[in-house]
Amino acid sequence: METKLISEINATLLAFPEYWENNTLIKSKVIEDLRSYRVELLEALLSNENVKAAYSLKVENGFIFKSDEFISMLRFKNYWDNSYTKFSNEIGLTSDGRYLKYNTDVVVDFPHKDCVLEGGMSTEDVDRNEIYYHNVLAKEEIDIMLTPKVLSNVKKYSEHGEQEINEVNDNDNLIIKGNNLIALHSLKSRYAGEIKQIFIDPPYYFIDKKNDDTFGYNSNFKLSTWLTFMKTRLEIARELLAEDGSLWISIDDDGAHYLKVLCDGVFGSNNFINNVIWEKKFSPQNDATWLSDSHDHILVFAKNKKIWRPNLLPRSEEMDSRYSNPDNDLRGVWTSGDLSVKSYNANTDYTITTPSGRKVNPPNTYCWRVTKDKLNEMIKDNRIWFGVEGNNVPRIKRFLSEVKNGVTATTVWKHTEVGHNQDAKKEVNTLEDVDSFATPKPEHLLHRILHLGSNESDIVLDFFMGSGTTQAVAMKMNRQFIGIEQMDYINTVSVPRLQKVIEGEQGGISKDVEWQGGGSFVYAELHELNMHFVTMIQQAKNEGDLGEAIDELNKSAFLNFKVDIEKVAIDNSDFSGLSLEEKKQILIETLDMNQLYLSYSEMDDSQFGVPESVKKFNHSFYKNEGVSDNE
Repeated sequence: METKLISEINATLLAFPEYWENNTLIKSKVIEDLRSYRVELLEALLSNENVKAAYSLKVENGFIFKSDEFISMLRFKNYWDNSYTKFSNEIGLTSDGRYLKYNTDVVVDFPHKDCVLEGGMSTEDVDRNEIYYHNVLAKEEIDIMLTPKVLSNVKKYSEHGEQEINEVNDNDNLIIKGNNLIALHSLKSRYAGEIKQIFIDPPYYFIDKKNDDTFGYNSNFKLSTWLTFMKTRLEIARELLAEDGSLWISIDDDGAHYLKVLCDGVFGSNNFINNVIWEKKFSPQNDATWLSDSHDHILVFAKNKKIWRPNLLPRSEEMDSRYSNPDNDLRGVWTSGDLSVKSYNANTDYTITTPSGRKVNPPNTYCWRVTKDKLNEMIKDNRIWFGVEGNNVPRIKRFLSEVKNGVTATTVWKHTEVGHNQDAKKEVNTLEDVDSFATPKPEHLLHRILHLGSNESDIVLDFFMGSGTTQAVAMKMNRQFIGIEQMDYINTVSVPRLQKVIEGEQGGISKDVEWQGGGSFVYAELHELNMHFVTMIQQAKNEGDLGEAIDELNKSAFLNFKVDIEKVAIDNSDFSGLSLEEKKQILIETLDMNQLYLSYSEMDDSQFGVPESVKKFNHSFYKNEGVSDNE
């Protein structure tokens, strides 16, 4: 039901037939004209007194039209009838006065996790203040950005080394280098509804940049930007999950509760499983100003909680050692349990006579666990233990052969069970000759997560791949995996690490799972267009480097149609007075975000010179169905 104001706006816009298609308002065209200050449109809207009262500000010589508020109304008109009722039925995270769950903006990042770097560095340096480049794009600014992209530089790694391939199999492990939001959308046509488990260790949101952060990359996101960044990735992640799949997210105190509410909006609060507490440090920080931060959170959501069930943890030797067989029962070892219960029931409150003749009653306010008839059946079946002398208070015999083949996991995980941060750093450093990563997770932690949420041959996805811990553990546990990482260290750390796993390295969980090596994975890169220029801009160390990047942009970059690069960067005294980092940010924003990578639908265009072998691989990957419905 439309309000009177909305009805009058629609009536005004009917005078512009170019804004309508099959009686449906094409909002993007209206928004585009508002942003370009189309005079006829503004005059028509201001000619309506109710519209003018709601969306203009009176000044001395006229009126200023509140175009941003009007555009916000257009985008979210289907959600609320008027500004006074938009919060009446729900609570949740908001940004700029509207619910984040209805926000269609997208955050594209260059780059992210585990290190966000200045000028050409390719490894993490935790002592520096890094720069995090990102663009926030409104939905109407997105055209083909999220459509399937061409995968190039394809190769397969196995125990036989590296080899070129031109097709992919359904059971192949996959590593993709490129922006994870765009890569996730490229996976959709092949893997939607197929992923059993997703684990991610994303950039953490910190309220302040603390001196004692355990994460060295720049985490100074504004909250709304960080939430938008996470929301867009979680939405496509949910599409990729199987109906009985689950999502596991590592996060700290500052961001955990915001992220929980956000996930409630994307997955539904009814699909929240648990918040696991992982003890990430083995000792307190005595120099902490307040309380020593010793844990991280792992948020667990199911796509459909009604059908998702975690696996049981294996029983330990210590657990099994509690079982014995003092009466040589043919059913094997057993332990005894209490026959009495606290929930009182008069029907099971009776006297038991032991074999020695002793009379026994349940403790005061307690009763027996079973009825008298049931007790007699259990005595005949030798399932009640009265002690060696037959004089003890009766207990129920519980046979090891009859207990379930595992233990239900708890929500508090000690570092003695699943490792801590220092374990994780050692695992990476023993494999690679690089500076220590600030944020890797120990293999034993991932071993537990993957054990609980997946089975052999299931597909596991980690789209903040980092040093490759998830993929290394998945390979050792015989899971099929997909990893996505944007940083260059994917080729100096992550891929070499997995090559060593194939060779049979014995770090992490290798001995626990008797890993002897083997396996394989396919490596591919999103085919870069403007992403190449983003990298050039980022790696510029001085004004000379930046000038060369600007020359290259002039020659062959795909620029935002609203941008005149000469006015921005060449003949602009305001631009020349900016700092190097400010210039980098502006130049990145001049690029067309829709053209970061080459779209699959444009692969046959001769100007891109895509080799036939790459085309064949992409046809195999997308099964000739790669073109998005949006195109």
